[in-house]
Amino acid sequence: MATGQLFSKTTQALFYNYKQLPIQRMLDFDFLCGRETPSVAGIITPGAEGFQKLFFGQEEIAIPVHSTIEAACAAHPTADVFINFASYRSAAASSMAALKQPTIRVIAIIAEGVPESDTKQLIAFARANNKVVIGPATVGGIQAGAFKIGDTAGTIDNIIQCKLYRPGSVGFVSKSGGMSNELYNTVARVTDGLYEGIAIGGDVFPGSTLSDHVLRFNNIPQVKMIVVLGELGGRDEYSLVEALKQGKISKPVVAWVSGTCARLFKSEVQFGHAGAKSGGEMESAQAKNQALRDAGAVVPDSYEAFEGAIKQAFDQLAEEGKIPPVKEFTPPQIPEDLNSAIKSGKVRAPTHIISTISDDRGEEPCYAGVPMSSIIEQGYGVGDVISLLWFKRSLPRYCTQFIEICIMLCADHGPCVSGAHNTIVTARAGKDLVSSLVAGLLTIGPRFGGAIDDAARYFKDAYDRNLTAYEFVESMKKKGVRVPGIGHRIKRGDNRDKRVELLQEFARTHFPSVKYMEYAVQVETYTLSKANNLVLNVDGAIGSLFLDLLSGSGMFSKPEIDEIVEIGYLNGLFVLARSIGLIGHTFDQKRLKQPLYRHPWEDVLYTK
Repeated sequence: MATGQLFSKTTQALFYNYKQLPIQRMLDFDFLCGRETPSVAGIITPGAEGFQKLFFGQEEIAIPVHSTIEAACAAHPTADVFINFASYRSAAASSMAALKQPTIRVIAIIAEGVPESDTKQLIAFARANNKVVIGPATVGGIQAGAFKIGDTAGTIDNIIQCKLYRPGSVGFVSKSGGMSNELYNTVARVTDGLYEGIAIGGDVFPGSTLSDHVLRFNNIPQVKMIVVLGELGGRDEYSLVEALKQGKISKPVVAWVSGTCARLFKSEVQFGHAGAKSGGEMESAQAKNQALRDAGAVVPDSYEAFEGAIKQAFDQLAEEGKIPPVKEFTPPQIPEDLNSAIKSGKVRAPTHIISTISDDRGEEPCYAGVPMSSIIEQGYGVGDVISLLWFKRSLPRYCTQFIEICIMLCADHGPCVSGAHNTIVTARAGKDLVSSLVAGLLTIGPRFGGAIDDAARYFKDAYDRNLTAYEFVESMKKKGVRVPGIGHRIKRGDNRDKRVELLQEFARTHFPSVKYMEYAVQVETYTLSKANNLVLNVDGAIGSLFLDLLSGSGMFSKPEIDEIVEIGYLNGLFVLARSIGLIGHTFDQKRLKQPLYRHPWEDVLYTK
């Protein structure tokens, strides 16, 4: 066990099992105390590496994350404190691994319920190697103005109120972390403040004892008096009694053992800590208080008188000139986190993204205001979900059926079209699903599957301007622009695209109006008089019919229809549909274990 000061203003720690709030509180305390370097040197998260972003004052810093204790200790040889936030299941093993590192000097074990046999092994190893264990079941410890462990001393407001941002003259040790916060406040009210405070933990076998730390405090010149808060159960306080009797402690000790109310109960009572249970008269609070009093400690008659006893001991030291003046200063203000400032109404900040189609903040996600459960309960299909996420409204059933038919009909068109070909070549090159899919999608454009929007745009413009099919086609010819949605490499006037026929049949049966589709048919009739392959293709059919859907449903205004066509909604249908086929081609090639594709020489014209 160490015989003097454990921490200083340059102490750095390794933090095991990342917890954002305790680490941020440590860094905020560092900033409050005017430390030049953060007290957390590294974080250990088994199986993970990288960095965690946190704040050091107003500056955002990146703290390294290591996957093993050994790697962290090697990377940060000056970090000699190990703060263990592992669960009780793994706390002992990780603590022992840390104790075996030559750079680690102090370990704080936060978890409660660590098996007692494991704790005894840790204690034995630590004492044999002159190392310090604080805990298990501890909140940690603090050296005022220098270093603190995890959540010790609570919030920044409490730390400032207790003047823990600068050192005082009092050494304090307790079993309870919660009562430590209370006593830090008491000490700040009636003395010049705390120098160091330790909560040894409430388990039956603490890694270090009350007397271990009192003897340390006795060797620290800055500590002028010692305050001890024990509790009923166990016999830890008697080691302090023996040290007092043997004259090992020369500084005033003010002590109180809580739990005197236990005698009011007819049966044995287990208090909050595992060790707070009296096993006989010697372990009672009354017996311990009397033993400490007989050994020379200042022990009041009640907890209510504890504060007065601390004040009296401090005042006497001050009168004797043993308390040096403390230089008071105003600590810097800790910047408030943006989220908490917004919640408290102190600041307002602009958002970075606007979303109107979905919301995941409630108990369940919503699509355009419709809860996920309602979508399932009402039997919505893919077309309904598209209508909510793309058009922000629930379209009539015939509209969503039409969307689903478009997806089914456009899902695939064989392995020879450019999109499928690119996907197949990419998959055979050993690339992953996403790469293969994207390779195919990138071919979609004016010449392959991407003409739906253009077809809708040109057909709408011509129809709305009352152009005849002849006028429309000839005007496009003069501009040197092919009519989008017209023409096919394979299909002819006497061999129509079955997909186009199915779409037209559905629309004529279910749509209130098919004026744009009929106009497209008139255009086709005229173009077929020019060439037998200038048929209405699937792009033109979908483009014209979607115009009929938008206008005939009565749910969209003219500006909304124009915007939908302009933004590219209709091409989105082809992209969504064809993704299904491209994914299928990827899986097909993988399943067939096809080798790398090489284009045959005989299919290439080599020329100068």
